[in-house]
Amino acid sequence: MNIFWVVWCLGISPFVSAANVPSRRPAVVHIGAIFNFDSVLGKVAKVTLEEAVKDVNADATILRGTKLVLTMQTSNYSGFIGMVQALRFMETDVVAIIGPQSSVVAHIISHVANELRVPLLSFAATDPTLTSLQFPFFVRTTQSDLYQMKAVAEIIDFYGWKEVIALYVDDDYGRNGVAALDDELAARRCRISFKEGINTGTEVGRGEITSLLVKVALMQSRVIVLHAQTDSGFMVFNVARYLGMTDNGYVWIVTDWLSSLLDSASLPSETLNVLQGVLVLRQHTPDSDRKSAFLSRWKKLTGGSLGMHSYGLYAYDSVWMIARAIDAFFNQGGIISCTNYTSLGAYKGGDLNLDAMSIFDNGTLLLKNIMQSDFVGLTGRMKFEPDRSLAHPAYDILNVVGNGVRRVGYWSNYSGLSVVSPEILYAKPPNRSSANQKLYSVIWPGETTSKPRGWVFPNNGKQLRIGVPIRVSYREFVSPVQGTELFKGFCVDVFTAAINLLPYAVPYRFVPFGDGRKNPSYTELVNLITTGYFDGAVGDIAIVTNRTRIVDFTQPYAASGLVVVAPFKKINSGGWSFLLPFTPLMWIVTACFFLFIGIVIWILEHRINDEFRGPPRQQIITMLWFSLSTLFFSHRENTVSALGRLVMLLWLFVVLILTSSYTASLTSILTVQQLTSPISGIESLKASDEPIGFQVGSFAEHYMAQDLGIAKSRLIPLGSPEAYTKALQLGPKNGGVAAIVDERPYIEIFLSSQCTFRIVGQEFTRSGWGFAFPRDSPLAVDMSTAILQLSETGDLQRIHDKWMTRSSCSLDNAEIDSDRLKLKSFWGLFLICGIACFLALALHFLQIMFQLRKYPPSEAASSASSISGRFQRFLTLIDEKKEDPSKSKGRKRNGDERSLEDQLGRQPKRIQTEITT
Repeated sequence: MNIFWVVWCLGISPFVSAANVPSRRPAVVHIGAIFNFDSVLGKVAKVTLEEAVKDVNADATILRGTKLVLTMQTSNYSGFIGMVQALRFMETDVVAIIGPQSSVVAHIISHVANELRVPLLSFAATDPTLTSLQFPFFVRTTQSDLYQMKAVAEIIDFYGWKEVIALYVDDDYGRNGVAALDDELAARRCRISFKEGINTGTEVGRGEITSLLVKVALMQSRVIVLHAQTDSGFMVFNVARYLGMTDNGYVWIVTDWLSSLLDSASLPSETLNVLQGVLVLRQHTPDSDRKSAFLSRWKKLTGGSLGMHSYGLYAYDSVWMIARAIDAFFNQGGIISCTNYTSLGAYKGGDLNLDAMSIFDNGTLLLKNIMQSDFVGLTGRMKFEPDRSLAHPAYDILNVVGNGVRRVGYWSNYSGLSVVSPEILYAKPPNRSSANQKLYSVIWPGETTSKPRGWVFPNNGKQLRIGVPIRVSYREFVSPVQGTELFKGFCVDVFTAAINLLPYAVPYRFVPFGDGRKNPSYTELVNLITTGYFDGAVGDIAIVTNRTRIVDFTQPYAASGLVVVAPFKKINSGGWSFLLPFTPLMWIVTACFFLFIGIVIWILEHRINDEFRGPPRQQIITMLWFSLSTLFFSHRENTVSALGRLVMLLWLFVVLILTSSYTASLTSILTVQQLTSPISGIESLKASDEPIGFQVGSFAEHYMAQDLGIAKSRLIPLGSPEAYTKALQLGPKNGGVAAIVDERPYIEIFLSSQCTFRIVGQEFTRSGWGFAFPRDSPLAVDMSTAILQLSETGDLQRIHDKWMTRSSCSLDNAEIDSDRLKLKSFWGLFLICGIACFLALALHFLQIMFQLRKYPPSEAASSASSISGRFQRFLTLIDEKKEDPSKSKGRKRNGDERSLEDQLGRQPKRIQTEITT
């Protein structure tokens, strides 16, 4: 029978229409609770829930006359029983359910809560996948394991460990928690190297745990994260103690299941001995007067037989959250009414009482009030963030020491790791810088305060397989010892010396790579590390970008970079060697400036300096002589004007620089052997179309083809120094190459015996050689430290000198730099001098224009056209002899001075007469 009906969930007749319901509050409101009564969490939660209900009913300001009634049911660690208990609640007048404790049960019951719109408040289900998107009526009133795993990841990153082993209980709680840990570690370039689940509850056996831990003991990582439950967790520690895995060198990080047990019960000393040095997380609850009062009341209530843990406090606050939400619900006019669940009509019959299933009509309104909660409880502020997680997630970081625990710091999502309480940090701006992340010292397993390294070489009887290239050429760097599996060379000696400096033994063996007929590809050698075929690689391996993306390199132990080698010829000093210091453009610009300076000085000095006056021919000779004589600072003519002296001062400075540079360059040309090559560097080589040689197996081929854009058809592989010599001697026109591009260490050895070739240009890449290891390998870090130690003690240089001794040819003059003194080296001087000249000329002509405007023309001059007349007056002023002011004043007193008008009137006639003659 599919009949719509409404039932008052408070015992009122279901035949009363909803319109006639009185507005007064009901006398009783029922809520339910589902959890495991006999568990560590359940024993405390059962008492705290009862006490919370008593406190709510005793507070007249909450519910205002309505009594809160709590009904508790046990799920007995079973998801099925938990679902049955939830369905039983749905048959009654329960408006909300507290629990379940287990994440597994929460996943099941949340489906029921969604369908029947009954809010489900869990104080202990921490599975991060219990999200509001899938389960909108699931409300987590505790912290999600998402934040706990973030705290664990930050602890691991803080101590510099890169790999961890994760052991977890094999259910939703364990699997999803470790998945969150994996994501958080990946964000910090760390990873879980091994993870495996443990059976839950009584199903776990000691033999199974033993087999698992034996496997873990043979692995490299010594950092173990245990995310389990009480029974399985303690069995893991007992077996680990038996296998010696709680001694020095191991790190155990345990989630908050252990702190709940330590807080709620007094463990015997035998049990605590197993846990010595363990790091434990505990949900942080700030200290307050209300919390202290409740804990005092708790001791009296339990007689000290049962301690309080954080989950018990969250259970207490969950009751108050429901009570406040129900009070707000009634204030908004909410009515507790239910409607039968019609979707089950097709499944009626049998012994299942499906007709009793009903939907809480106003469950959405009650859920909304719960999500809007904002009050201060025993656990601190109870307020939800937009993602429906509690505000300010934080954890205490505990260290098990002696007969108890000591707090070594805090973690908060606000500021990370600190030794200051999160409540103090909330009042400051967030600071997650690495310098601000701090923890107190930890007593680790084995009763040591030294931070464990966190890894060892796998104790599985295997040695590290170190790939070593079999070189055909340049065997000074690495080569096999005939008849043995050993290798020798510069790179091998550096690796061996670094290994010997490590504070632990490294079992390894060299594995040859290559066919011995040609140099192998070093890129292929590095790729084999990523596949696991090699555990590392030793040799002259260049650290380049595409390789660093797939492996980790140590600190470079040798500098390297690509250079160009080409043939050269000697330049003999000839009769015109004195022209070589300057380029043609430099000569032209210098000559033009000498002429330009002479013209400028003549213009500035002509009116006031008798030495720059006279017939036109004499003035031209004087101007040229003056400008050229400044080259030797032997000019006889004195400069009188201030502008002329300023220009001369700057010009003589320029001449000083030019002559000094010329002298130094000419001296070098005449006394030092000069070398020249048609190739000046990588740019000229790139611009040509001639073939280029490279060493087989080198990264130079990829660099020139991909980065420089040189056609592969121009690249010629060469396998030995003898092939280098032959190809360079033949030249590009006879089947050889124009130049060879290779790394500097090879070229240094090549040129030590080949005196007819030289490095041209500059080194155009900067890199180095290093040893390669898998990504995030801790051995790469320790080897880098050892290489730095070799460098500081001088051992690295001694190994270099042992294998890289040069023979007959010296490299002192190996690099060709055929650059002559160019204009670009002096353009600044010329620019300053030119600007000074133009400014001086501008000021000089402004003075003449001012005089031209100040004195009107004479009648004779004004008879001509206005434009020609002004121009003639301008030329007159330029050419006229300007008297010394002191002399002018003397003549004026004697009446000998002629008027300016008279001078201007006569001047044009004189100029005309001179032109006619």
